[in-house]
Amino acid sequence: MSPQNSELTFTSLPQNAIESSSPGDLARRLTAALRSILPRPGGTGRGGARNDRQASRPGHVSIVGAGPGGADLMTLRAVARLRQADVVIYDKLVGADIVAAIPDRSLKIFVGKSRGCHSKSQDEINALLLAHAQRGARVVRLKGGDPFIFGRGGEEQQFLHAHGIATDVVPGVTAAAGCAAAAGIPLTHRGRAQAVTFLTGHAQDGEPDLPWRDLVRGGQTLVVYMGVATAPVIARRLMENGADPATPVAVVENGTLSGQVIGRGELGDLPGVLARNVVTGPAVIIIGAVAALPPSHVPEALPSHALLEDIPS
Repeated sequence: MSPQNSELTFTSLPQNAIESSSPGDLARRLTAALRSILPRPGGTGRGGARNDRQASRPGHVSIVGAGPGGADLMTLRAVARLRQADVVIYDKLVGADIVAAIPDRSLKIFVGKSRGCHSKSQDEINALLLAHAQRGARVVRLKGGDPFIFGRGGEEQQFLHAHGIATDVVPGVTAAAGCAAAAGIPLTHRGRAQAVTFLTGHAQDGEPDLPWRDLVRGGQTLVVYMGVATAPVIARRLMENGADPATPVAVVENGTLSGQVIGRGELGDLPGVLARNVVTGPAVIIIGAVAALPPSHVPEALPSHALLEDIPS
């Protein structure tokens, strides 16, 4: 791998090897394969140790939430971790301005996933984290939103701990909070919503496995992540269990970014709200009385480079 190359690629194991391996064995095989091609500690390649001192220290992985998209919604700790990173392994939902602001000396590895299209499997991601950490690198696992809210951060943390790798977790502004604020919608509001529930719209067999009856109780706000594809099913199931078709809904696509789209309507017409606003995702769906509150003014986001350059190292 050339030092000038900022993206890491590797050849996956043969499909028959993958199918015949247990998850633990597969991770070990992938890690061994990666370690054979990564730069040696003390070398000049990106992602390798910068000096002999790094080669002798244990690696570390920071599982970092990048927030909902806007660079100015990252935490100071998240910015600090990025500035210290030798390797940054990042997801699709990390804002482009944030990716562009990662230091040039850091190795950037894209492992983004979208519905039906995974650039890397979870086993491959785990193997990347482990291989770099075992070589003494300071690794940042950068995830959109908060890594412990529908982000599989807990799974990756458990995997790394099982292999003796130290981690820390940097929370991020989750999409529910960021997108609701960007749309001027309070998730709780006196007299309208005394509770808020985060849901995943992801479906294994065509329909999310959710406690539908519990979700139609009044006085709460529902926020659905990854629910654009299953929105018709979600709306139908809620109404079948007693939800009023006139329940207000709001859909926020690309929340906190310059291309943000906000659509409003009623639960009974949720598919129509998505269609009229040409929403394809990433988006959150907010269901409940708070979605009918009038929107507020949203200030313009700061450019990421201006933000990051103003923060001391």
